[in-house]
Amino acid sequence: MRPTATYRLQLRPEFGFRDAAAIVPYLADLGISHVYCSPILQAAPGSTHGYDVIDHSRLSDDLGGESGWQELVAACRRHGLGVVVDIVPNHMAAPNPKYDDVVKHGRESAFAHWFDIDWDETERTGELVYRRFFDVSSLIGVRVEERDVFDATHAKILELVRAGDINGLRIDHPDGLADPADYLDRLAAETDGMWTVVEKILEPGEELPNTWQCHGTTGYDAILAITHALLDPDGRQPLTDIYAQAIGESVDYEAVVDESKRYVVEHVLRPEVDRLERELGDRAAIVERLVACDVYRVYTGDPANVRFEQTTGPVMAKGVEDTAFYRYFRLTALNEVGGNPGAFGITPDEWHAFCRQLQDTWPATMTTLTTHDTKRTEDVRARLLVLAEIPDEWSAAVRRWMRHDTIDANTQYLFWQTLVGAWPLTLDRVQAYLDKATHEAKRQTNWIDRNEDYDAAVQEFAADVFSDKALLDDVEAWMREHIDDPGRSNTLAQKMLQLTMPGVPDVYQGQELVEPSLVDPDNRRPVDYARRRHMLETHDSAGAADDKMRVTAAALRLRRERPASFDGAYSPLTTTGAAADHVLAYQRADDVIAVVTRLPVGLHRAGGWRDTVLTLPAGNWTNRLTGTTHSGDARVEQILPTLPVALFVRQEG
Repeated sequence: MRPTATYRLQLRPEFGFRDAAAIVPYLADLGISHVYCSPILQAAPGSTHGYDVIDHSRLSDDLGGESGWQELVAACRRHGLGVVVDIVPNHMAAPNPKYDDVVKHGRESAFAHWFDIDWDETERTGELVYRRFFDVSSLIGVRVEERDVFDATHAKILELVRAGDINGLRIDHPDGLADPADYLDRLAAETDGMWTVVEKILEPGEELPNTWQCHGTTGYDAILAITHALLDPDGRQPLTDIYAQAIGESVDYEAVVDESKRYVVEHVLRPEVDRLERELGDRAAIVERLVACDVYRVYTGDPANVRFEQTTGPVMAKGVEDTAFYRYFRLTALNEVGGNPGAFGITPDEWHAFCRQLQDTWPATMTTLTTHDTKRTEDVRARLLVLAEIPDEWSAAVRRWMRHDTIDANTQYLFWQTLVGAWPLTLDRVQAYLDKATHEAKRQTNWIDRNEDYDAAVQEFAADVFSDKALLDDVEAWMREHIDDPGRSNTLAQKMLQLTMPGVPDVYQGQELVEPSLVDPDNRRPVDYARRRHMLETHDSAGAADDKMRVTAAALRLRRERPASFDGAYSPLTTTGAAADHVLAYQRADDVIAVVTRLPVGLHRAGGWRDTVLTLPAGNWTNRLTGTTHSGDARVEQILPTLPVALFVRQEG
C-alpha cells in the first residue's frame, strides 16, 4: 500500500534505528503512514548521512545494526506504520573492500567491472581514473547496469522488501545511472511495483519521463510551484532594482548561470570533461554543449551518448545549485533546488493547472517543502517571500544596515536576507553558513584555493554585526513590524498547500513546527522531539498548540482517515469579491476542501477580506482546524477569522 504521508528522518550515529523507534508513537499520533529513512546500509566510518556506502550486504552498525533495525520495524508495525528507505545505486565510497581489490589486482580483479573506471587512462597514469559523484573523488560510480552488480548491491534491500520490513523506496540521483529507465524496470520487477520515487530534479517546464517505472519524484517540483504561487509578481522589478542598487551593479541571472557553469566545466569537473574529450574529441564543442544544456539530463536513448548524459547532471548541480545560487541574491527564497531564481511568481490559475496535471500524470508522486538538500527550510522561504510585498520597507532597511567598508556588497546582501529569514540565529551558525556560501560561490575564495584574508574578513563581519546590540535590536524590531505576521501566514499557507495537493506529502524532520534552518549541516541539527510530543498532546487536549503543528496534524490525520479523498479529483473553487486574488481554494474528491491566503501584506493594506465570498459545494462543511461549519456562499472573513488557512470536511448525511 502506498503511503498517505511520510516523515523523513536523517539517521546518523547519534540518532540511529533505536532512537527512531522511540519516536514512532509520536509520529503515529502526528498522522503519518510511513517513516522515511535516510540510507541504512553500512557507510564509511564517521559518515553523517549514509550516502557513502561501503558494504551493500549489511545494515549500518553505526546506526544500530540488525537488532536496532528490527526494533524500528517492530515499533512501526505496532503502530500501523510502514517504512520507506533511501537507496544509493549510483555510487559508493572509496576506499571499500571491493575497490581495494581493484586497486590491488587491476583489471584482473573480480570486481573490476563493478566500477565505472576509465581503464585506458588508468595502464597511462598508474592511478584509478573513474566517474565520480559530481566532484567528490571519494565517491566512485557503480555500474548497476551490470546484472550481477545490481543483484549484489540490492540483495540486502530486496531481502528487507520481501520480508515486509521496507514498504517504499526513494532512489538517489537516478540521472547518474547509465540507463535510469532500465534500472527502474529491474527494480519494479524485483519489488512487484512497490511505491518508488526518484530524486529527479525537474527544471521549470520539464516533465518526468512517462516510461519510468516509478510513482514520481521526491518533490522539488512541488516546492517550486508552492513558492511561486505565494509570491507577489509585482515585487519582481522593485526587488531587481533594490538588488542592483545594494551591490552597485545590475545582474542578469542567466548570465550568472552561464558564467557559473563555465567555471565548473573548466575547473571543478575538469576530469569529466577530459574523459569526454578523449572519447568524443572537440573539447570546445563539448564545453558549449554542457553549458547550453538547461536540464539535468536529456534521455536520447543512444548508448553512445551515455557518458555525456551522465555529465550534464553534475554540471547543472555544481554550476547552478552550488555556484549560481550562491552568486545571485535578488530574492534568495527562489534559490532552491529545481528552481529558477530568474522567474517570479505564478497566478492562481497556473497553480490549479499544475495540480490538475500532477493528479492526471503522477498522482502518487512525493511532495515536499524541505529536504536534507534544500538551501533553506520552508519557514525561511516563507518569511523571505514577504519581501516581494514590501520592497520599499526592505530597501530602507538594507540601506540602513549595509556596511560599505567591510566585505563585498553581494555577500552582505545575502547575509541580511539570511538574518531576516532564519532569525533567531547564533553567531556560530551564521559564520558556518557564510563560510559555506562564499566558498560555494567560488569568487573571492573557494574550497580548493582558500583566500584566508577574505575568509577571515567574512567571519569578522558577522562577529561585528552580532556584537552591535543596537543593530540587532533594529533588525528584530523591523521583523516584528514587517515580517512576523505575514511570514506566519505564508508558513501555514504553504504547509496546507503541500499537505492537501495531489501527491504523497513528506514532512522533513522537525518541520511540523516553525524551524528556520539553513543549508546542511544546519538543517540536520538534532530535533527536540520531547517538545514536539508535548505540543501535540497539548493540541489534542487543550487546543493550545503551535499553529503549524495544528495545521500539520489536522491535514496528516485527515489524509490517513480518508485516503480516497486525496486520491480523488482536484477541482478549483470559485471565489468572488474585492480580495478574490488573495485566496487559493480547491476541493479534493467530493468531501475535502483546502483554503489558503496568499499575499497577506497586500490583503491587509487593501482593507482585508471585505465582501470576498467562497462558494462552497452543496452540503455543510466543517473546518477541522476550528470546528466551525459553513455552507453555500461563505464570507471568507468568517471562514478565516484567526488562521490564514482552513481545512473543510463535508458532514455526513
